[in-house]
Amino acid sequence: MSLAITEDTVDGPEVIALLERHLSLMHQVSPPESIHALEVDELRAPEVTFWTGRRDGVLLGCGALKEIDAKHGEIKSMHTAAAARGQGVGAAMLKHILSEARHRHYVRLNLETGSQEAFRPARALYERHGFTYCPPFADYEEDAASVFMTLEL
Repeated sequence: MSLAITEDTVDGPEVIALLERHLSLMHQVSPPESIHALEVDELRAPEVTFWTGRRDGVLLGCGALKEIDAKHGEIKSMHTAAAARGQGVGAAMLKHILSEARHRHYVRLNLETGSQEAFRPARALYERHGFTYCPPFADYEEDAASVFMTLEL
């Protein structure tokens, strides 16, 4: 079954619940000063585009693309519902975001994720799609609980 990915708002209760689970997970596995996930209100910023992924109408994941400047974006708020992990939801969302970044003519895409074991599957996903490790970008600073990745488009 394919995943329907659509641009969405962060206003529906189902979407807010998924984002709250995402933020809760971040707080469970990361030190507070190392949590860089966007809060719900921050996902409403004009420089952020937010998508949800649904299969048969069921919300399975989300992801966002934040414009840093006209040629550079950052992946934010990638999350797959626990029941849907291992089903390709994250890969489909990532491919969608990469396609949009190319459509916008970005030359580079970056992301920050955790260095902890809980984030190993996310790091592996990004590596499989060509991301490599890099120094902090934009306003980020070195942080033992964070890793930074980049992809030239």
